[in-house]
Amino acid sequence: QVQLVKSGGGLVQAGGSLRLSCAASGRISSSNAMGWFRQAPGKEREFVASISGSGSSAYYTDSVKGRFSISRDNAKNTAHLQMNSLKPEDTAVYLCAARRLAVPTMTSNTYDYWGQGTQVTVSS
Repeated sequence: QVQLVKSGGGLVQAGGSLRLSCAASGRISSSNAMGWFRQAPGKEREFVASISGSGSSAYYTDSVKGRFSISRDNAKNTAHLQMNSLKPEDTAVYLCAARRLAVPTMTSNTYDYWGQGTQVTVSS
């Protein structure tokens, strides 16, 4: 059984920073890509960032490039999303996910395991 447990999130002013972490238990290792998605009220879930199993490749949606950074620590089975220069439009529930494969994707239906969402609210 795979479990993804998130930490971080909360309320921050525009321009501020937050760091989300996702700790994986079970059969998650460097063979599994991980990703972050978000869902704002009334909107569809959207891709934010993903990282390969080895951590050598990462992908970002255009709206967060240069502001967000995804990383992972395979020794601790943990992925992080560092969010800087936050904007009100970043407000959403953020979810971490893992794939059975090491290659990261930007499509939510290709991820096999999901953690609970964590709220990120950016005030203007």
